[in-house]
Amino acid sequence: MNKKELKEEIKVEDMIYEIRGKQVMLDSDLAKLYRCKNGTKEINQAVKNNPHKFPERFSFILDDVEVKTFAVKIFDLKNNGRGGRRNVPRVFTEQGVAMLATILKTPVATQTSIQIMDAFVEMRKYINNNILNQYYINKLVIEDHDRINLLEQSFDKLEEKTKTNSL
Repeated sequence: MNKKELKEEIKVEDMIYEIRGKQVMLDSDLAKLYRCKNGTKEINQAVKNNPHKFPERFSFILDDVEVKTFAVKIFDLKNNGRGGRRNVPRVFTEQGVAMLATILKTPVATQTSIQIMDAFVEMRKYINNNILNQYYINKLVIEDHDRINLLEQSFDKLEEKTKTNSL
């Protein structure tokens, strides 16, 4: 399967979520993308066998609050069929995904990893562009606010002058 076919089937950008202020991907989504025969079991076994390669800033297990709030939105939609997930989900940051790609030995690992990294980069560009646009808009609003204040002050002075002259 080539990159174009994989992209048509699954949009990687839709599999990137924000948790704890970090962009992450679910182990279940990575298992699909990497075509792991044993699903998340293979992903989580790779982490278990290489714990030194997955510090918490690369990969972490969701806590109870995150599972409850996030699961209702996402997991229930994905887990139709055999009653859903049995284990608490593990998520991977961009660095964790890159590290996972060095460990997994699936036929599409390299190609998929490149596509995932590209998706993270595109999302970062999108976020940065939005931040820059917001900064520019805020700057214009402040400048306009200052101009309006100057105009109001001028009108107030003119009004005072008009009142004193009419007396």
